[in-house]
Amino acid sequence: MLDRLIIEFDKGLKTLTASAHSVRPYPDAQVQDAAELDAEEKRHAAALMRINHCGEVCAQALYNGQALTAKNPQIKQALAQASKEETEHLAWCEKRIHELGSHTSLLNPLWYAGSFTLGALAGAIGDKWNLGFLAETERQVGAHLDKHLKELPSQDEKSRAILAQMKIDEAHHADTAVHLGAAELPKPIKSAMQQMSKVMTATTYHL
Repeated sequence: MLDRLIIEFDKGLKTLTASAHSVRPYPDAQVQDAAELDAEEKRHAAALMRINHCGEVCAQALYNGQALTAKNPQIKQALAQASKEETEHLAWCEKRIHELGSHTSLLNPLWYAGSFTLGALAGAIGDKWNLGFLAETERQVGAHLDKHLKELPSQDEKSRAILAQMKIDEAHHADTAVHLGAAELPKPIKSAMQQMSKVMTATTYHL
């Protein structure tokens, strides 16, 4: 367990300090900006993408924590695959944030630590609840992406292409969790997850 914790600590440092890389082509690679964004539109789009980047940092931490305590090898493999795709999401969001002239969240270390702890607790409770937590997280992320797709400046097609592909991936992760036997989480837990997400998005928009 000590060796595994050291490995997870190293993963966390890489997530927080190193630039992520994408194996797949960037979703916006073939998309041209239809029009120049003005300063306020750039600020708003960058803030939305910063929130999504932070969400992917949290997802990395969550999956790593869940995989640490999960008992079923098949579930561990599913979590590892989801984590790889979330790493690509990190790369896509980070690149776009920099293109928009902004920065990733200063609070990422805090969110990573909290999400890793939650993931480890979910995995320790039992595999069906671990998967249920994964499925509900991805459903809420999907709803969150829908909202941002509507809030982006209309001409920001590059950011929109990135979020659209992320939404497809997140839906696939949720479906995989359900297929593997995810339990339906109680409503109070779902509500608590939504409230935590609101706190994260409100602070990360500015920081």
